[in-house]
Amino acid sequence: MFFGGRKSSGHGKGHDKVVPMNNFRSRTPVSALRQAEAYWTALRRGDDIPSRSQIDPRGLENILSQTFILERVAPGIARFRLAGQKVNDMAGMEVRGMPITAFFTPDARKQLSAALEHMFDAPAIIELDLKTEATRLHGSREARMLLLPLRSDLGDVSRALGVFVSEGNPTGVSQRFSVSSIEMRTVSQSGAEGTFKAKPREEKEDINTPNPGFASTEARFAPEKSILEEARTIADRGTLGLGTKSEKATTPAQDDAPKKRGSHLRLVVSRD
Repeated sequence: MFFGGRKSSGHGKGHDKVVPMNNFRSRTPVSALRQAEAYWTALRRGDDIPSRSQIDPRGLENILSQTFILERVAPGIARFRLAGQKVNDMAGMEVRGMPITAFFTPDARKQLSAALEHMFDAPAIIELDLKTEATRLHGSREARMLLLPLRSDLGDVSRALGVFVSEGNPTGVSQRFSVSSIEMRTVSQSGAEGTFKAKPREEKEDINTPNPGFASTEARFAPEKSILEEARTIADRGTLGLGTKSEKATTPAQDDAPKKRGSHLRLVVSRD
């Protein structure tokens, strides 16, 4: 029971002890952050980082006005490529092409730059708790931002999917935020640990070494001669044959000796 005990004198007493339930509710909703992170996680293939081309606006239809895409242009610097309407409302203008540091105070920009560099290099998921500076007309307002790394078309981690949740901008002018806290969660990648590496094959001295796992062995073959060696052999044989005939032709004893003719068949053709 959240109400005080009633007294017999009346029902109106004890209402001063009512505990307001708003004190137990967070002023900044976080459902948009969790929805974007769940969508980003579903796009991952194993432990790899999703690519920018995989982002489909239909998958973030409920929070599309609060999302944006960042592009890394220099170490610690990223600019808006796309941004929803609520993000533009917080800046009081179109933020496309502007650096994300324009949303932050000078002291908070160094913290954000270091967080961006860690997100792209590690890579890591960045979640920030933000707060505006209080003025005489308006008090301090809270906001939260989630940054999820993405790969570009070239394969490097130089894009980011962001979600910005705030309590609104009643003034209509550009808001500047300070960083209350930063949470960084390193994303595990498949290329770092747990990869399969094939062991190099061990060279055996003799391929016919008995293998207990197999009964038969490989047959031995004599080394084959190359085509060049066979051509040289044929050429040498031809040279030796020609030399023998020439020697027989120049021998005088063989020229004087009567030639023995063997029997042969003679073909006579008559045209008469």
